[in-house]
Amino acid sequence: MNERSASNPERPALAGKTVLITGAARRVGAALAQKLHGAGANIAIHFRRSEAEALALAQTLEKSRPRSTALIQADLLDNTCFPKIVEAVLDTFGQLDMLVNNASAFYPTPFGEITAQHWEELIGSNLRAPLFLSQAAAPALRITQGMILNVADIHGMRPLKRYPVYSVAKAGLIMLTKALAREMAPHVRVNAIAPGPVMWPEGSAADKELQHMIIDRTLLKRPGSPEDVARAALFFAADAPYVTGQILAVDGGRSVGW
Repeated sequence: MNERSASNPERPALAGKTVLITGAARRVGAALAQKLHGAGANIAIHFRRSEAEALALAQTLEKSRPRSTALIQADLLDNTCFPKIVEAVLDTFGQLDMLVNNASAFYPTPFGEITAQHWEELIGSNLRAPLFLSQAAAPALRITQGMILNVADIHGMRPLKRYPVYSVAKAGLIMLTKALAREMAPHVRVNAIAPGPVMWPEGSAADKELQHMIIDRTLLKRPGSPEDVARAALFFAADAPYVTGQILAVDGGRSVGW
């Protein structure tokens, strides 16, 4: 993985590039922002409610490189927001080179208790928003020969018990990745990362016993971190110009050791 340009070792690998990351204020999204910013990119930090965290992240990044961030507030369940988000990025930086669809709702929906609202929220954030934001961003990405990176989940390939709607949404995102790779070729690359146990849910629904079971079934016998996901994102952005339509599991072997 190269945070410096191969042709010019003094130049950061993503210098002059602009990256839009949804759900970038916290957790994995913040790690993605920090890693790609460290490789030279300007970062458009999308957030929904986490304004304080988004502002703090931007201030941290601005200390190392002024005028390199933008804050964009939007509710991705609002279908009118997608062109506005892209316009905001272009108004600030003049271009868009990479879209990272990271924002995600995650909560259990036991079968028999699923509501229409559950469906709308989970499908809306994990699948519908990436589709329509990618569509809105496509003209700008074609100009820069850019890329889309979707943050999926290994449970989009193997369902998580008590989370059927979330699992279906991430399965759809995986297929969307492959479909968009065909639709947007040859000008735009589209790939996905499928994390495994890299960060436990907040107010963790996964109790300690379940966490231990998950780690025991992970080949590397340890959890990963948001930094692991961020390193994979930098690989796709900086070192994989001939890779598209691929899903990279960043899961310590969890999907193999199931």
